[in-house]
Amino acid sequence: MLRQLLPPPAVPALPQGLRFVVLDATTGQAPGAQGTDHRLHISLDLVSLEFLEVSISDVPTGETLTNFTLGRGEVASTDRGYCHPAGMGHALAQGAQLLVRLTPFRVVLCEPMEQPLVLGTALQRQQTDTIRTREVGLQSTDGQQQVRGWGHADRLSAAPAGRARHQCRQRHTKGAPKAATLFLAGGGLVFTTLAPTVVSAPTIMALYRCRWQGELAIKRWKSGRDMDALRAKAPSPRAAVWLHGKLLYVLLLERRMRRQLGDPWRRWDHARLATGWRAWEMRQDEITPMMTGSLFWKAEAWEAWLHVLAERPRRRT
Repeated sequence: MLRQLLPPPAVPALPQGLRFVVLDATTGQAPGAQGTDHRLHISLDLVSLEFLEVSISDVPTGETLTNFTLGRGEVASTDRGYCHPAGMGHALAQGAQLLVRLTPFRVVLCEPMEQPLVLGTALQRQQTDTIRTREVGLQSTDGQQQVRGWGHADRLSAAPAGRARHQCRQRHTKGAPKAATLFLAGGGLVFTTLAPTVVSAPTIMALYRCRWQGELAIKRWKSGRDMDALRAKAPSPRAAVWLHGKLLYVLLLERRMRRQLGDPWRRWDHARLATGWRAWEMRQDEITPMMTGSLFWKAEAWEAWLHVLAERPRRRT
């Protein structure tokens, strides 16, 4: 049913025949759980903001590009959690391109001629408020996988870099971050397989900053529809039923909003018309009575209704 609600939308191709797709994931916990029980993976078109793919997996299935189906000409825009050469190679084998936040401590950086690249030394000579581009290769720590492309480094000025390093210190709960980590936090590092002659470095950095639309969609699902508030324990099949039912609900809600409000109100290839939060809440209030049928309940059926929804008998009186 989810696949039927997610047909590939007919959107016009961007220049150079590209289509930018935001990939992200979030977690869900069962009642009383101490860790993660489920992962929700989403794929979002960056221009139309339509969902292309949604899926639910267990905990061992981490954030990797192998969870998604990508096509030729699609550019996968992801955060640093997907910076794994194995998953990146899987996306490239499907004909897709990459736009990934670079995590230099999880991969081995090398020059085009296979020489190791010390990123901190290379960036110390870069001036502030500039973007530096160089051809690099990413290798897995075991040396089995390698991906080649271009790295773009955006060196921030003093004030924004200071705020970014302050946030880096706050995220480290165990001890203080290393000096190299603090230095790299004062800028943005992005890896892409798109050549600078196809998409310029400033455009690449701007496109990456747009990937927070995927995070907004997840936040809307969690805050508006309690997507992560499971009603069953993790091993129970009722947990999967609950999560898939929530996904069906939000996708029906998205489709109804587009049909009633029109498609241009969500597209990003023009000035934004309005935010979707209030429209989301209004459509939600509209569709809930249709699903529960509460507007058509008969007074004489309340006794049977209470019997069906009553909790199971308890030992304590």
